[in-house]
Amino acid sequence: MNNIKVIGIDLGATNIRGAVVNNNTLSAIVSQKIKSDGSVEDVMNDIYQVVDSLLQKDQVAAIGIGVPSVVDVAEGIVYDVQYIPSWKEVHLKQLMETRYGIPVYVNNDANCFAVGEYYFGKGNNVDSMIGLTLGTGLGAGIMINKRLYPGFNCGAGEFGFFPYLDNILEFYSSGSFFNNVYGLDGVQVFEDAKRGDEQALKLYGELGTHIGHAIKQVMYAYDPQLIVLGGSVRHAYAFFQQTMWQEIKRFAYTKTVERIRVEVSELENSGIIGAAALYYDHQQ
Repeated sequence: MNNIKVIGIDLGATNIRGAVVNNNTLSAIVSQKIKSDGSVEDVMNDIYQVVDSLLQKDQVAAIGIGVPSVVDVAEGIVYDVQYIPSWKEVHLKQLMETRYGIPVYVNNDANCFAVGEYYFGKGNNVDSMIGLTLGTGLGAGIMINKRLYPGFNCGAGEFGFFPYLDNILEFYSSGSFFNNVYGLDGVQVFEDAKRGDEQALKLYGELGTHIGHAIKQVMYAYDPQLIVLGGSVRHAYAFFQQTMWQEIKRFAYTKTVERIRVEVSELENSGIIGAAALYYDHQQ
């Protein structure tokens, strides 16, 4: 990647975090609290403050931005950003390119995770992979033939909304499972599981079965070489991997099960790295 430097910006619910990414090496991370209840201009000024700080340190080729929303990828317009009520329709790419005079790439956070994992993580040397984010919800980014596939409306990979049991996949196959089904705090269940609590481990066994079912849906839909698990729930992989694989092995095609790889992301700051990796995806 020839030491090309790209700014990656991760727009979260409460903070904007950014860094200059050179291959998979990050500069010092700059963080800015978001005025989430402010106007469009207020939040844009928060973003500008982070980018201005990073540009003072390095010359960069582009800026990539990951946002928790639906995105018009071609135009860089973001719609209905979660937790920022004023951001109903923001022409983010245009605003940023006008200010900085360099290319700006915008996509949603799940797609950023996938493309970051493809270029800088477990996705090396594969043609197709799915980045499956297991957090409060269930999201995914899709790489096909070495390119990110966001869908026509940037909605590809919304497996979490597939019907499942009496609800949808996300209800059962995410970190919200413990609260949704049992009214329990997921963080506490995780801590209990680390201590070897039998009930907590049993609950993770249930979660693993649901995640295995979600992975089967991914396999039926896209038949990828690799699925990479991201999000906070990945840290509990040891507690649910057995039942997850038991469910995956019920997949209809045995040869596919033999060949599928399911791995856990080891990327730190994947939101920043993934946003920067949007640049590389557009160079294909």
